Amino acid sequence: MSSDAERENRFRGAGMALLAAAAMVATLPGRTHGLGLITEPLLADLGLDRVAFASLNFWATLLGAAFCIPVGWLLDRIGARMVLAGVLLALGATVVAMAALEPQAASLPLPAPEALVGSAGAGVRVPSLLFLLVLLTRGLGQSGLSVVSLGIVGKAAGDRPGRLIGLYSFLVAVGFMAAFMAVKGAFEWGGADWRSVWRAIGVVLLASGIVSPLLVGPIVAGPGEKSAAGGDAPPARGATLPEALATPAFWVFGLATSFYGLVAAGLSLFNQSILAERGFERDVFLTITSLAPLVGLAANLLGGALAARVPLGRVAAAGLGTQAAALAAFPFVDSLAGVYAYAAGMALGGGLLTVVFFSVWRQAYGSQHLGSIQGTAQLLTVIASAAGPVILAIGQKLHGSYAPVVSRLALVSILFAVMTILVPMPVTPSSPENDP
Repeated sequence: MSSDAERENRFRGAGMALLAAAAMVATLPGRTHGLGLITEPLLADLGLDRVAFASLNFWATLLGAAFCIPVGWLLDRIGARMVLAGVLLALGATVVAMAALEPQAASLPLPAPEALVGSAGAGVRVPSLLFLLVLLTRGLGQSGLSVVSLGIVGKAAGDRPGRLIGLYSFLVAVGFMAAFMAVKGAFEWGGADWRSVWRAIGVVLLASGIVSPLLVGPIVAGPGEKSAAGGDAPPARGATLPEALATPAFWVFGLATSFYGLVAAGLSLFNQSILAERGFERDVFLTITSLAPLVGLAANLLGGALAARVPLGRVAAAGLGTQAAALAAFPFVDSLAGVYAYAAGMALGGGLLTVVFFSVWRQAYGSQHLGSIQGTAQLLTVIASAAGPVILAIGQKLHGSYAPVVSRLALVSILFAVMTILVPMPVTPSSPENDP
């Protein structure tokens, strides 16, 4: 391949990484951190109990995970162009509708999340329309749009995705930081209420859905899409979803990266309480919240560089091992230096594992059915993320401390680290454009 062609491919790849990262940032209203930005004013405005909203959010997250499967299936069959536009438009309309929601009677009964693990918990009643809208934001955002984003960058990255995935991970982190700062600025300096902020996000999503078909290039075209040059996109090769599910690697990497999501969701939701248990004040929590993403950004780039040179199993083991060390040390942390080292270790491990999750499916199974495979993997991560806070909360309630459950999570992390090194990676034919 000529140097001009190589430069053109790199430019296109970087453009697709930027587009995919923007799509992932657009999942914000369907994520816990996004909903967390408006939770308190929403509860006050709608007169909703916090426990009821927590149960509503939990079940909406679990049910919303099911959106991963049909979105991945559509991605493989009609391509990213139309699926991205459709999901963005549907998510935007849902967010705008949620901003116009009026107080309702709590009419929909839901079981307590603790019932899943056999712990006693009273059921609650929630407004049915609010539940539907939160379910749709979860399903279309955290689940569906995430699958589209992963499909775009996965198909653009080719068979050696390390550096491009590292760039994508970096852009996703920067994008979320910028989005949080924008929302925070709207609240603190613009004097906006939650409805106007949510409505503005919905309008941006709708506008993005309208223009997105113009931005998705032929590198991610589906089997029936035409390329920019007017010809059909070259046929892809790879394992089918049933073939991928039959390999140990899918379950090892899928469960290992989902376990990271479980840990991250639980610790991030209760981080202030966990730090307070170790004797640290709120200002330490706020400092860690500000500094940890910077470590994560560096870890994304490091993970991308490593993924281009060493097997992904080793990168995953490094991330899981770092996470395990941080978790195991945390019950003994009693100094500022120790707590900052803990936070840095968690961010470093998370950054490496994020790159692995974004990279492994294309590398292991090819691109032909990548949407379905990534959709199923994303389903696992969403379920794990919903379970994480429940596990942390129940563990703290049973033991009167977070330390025992955190120590057990460290052991599980070590187990997954060993498994990612030992599991054999599938050998899948490369796509024609990468054949010699």
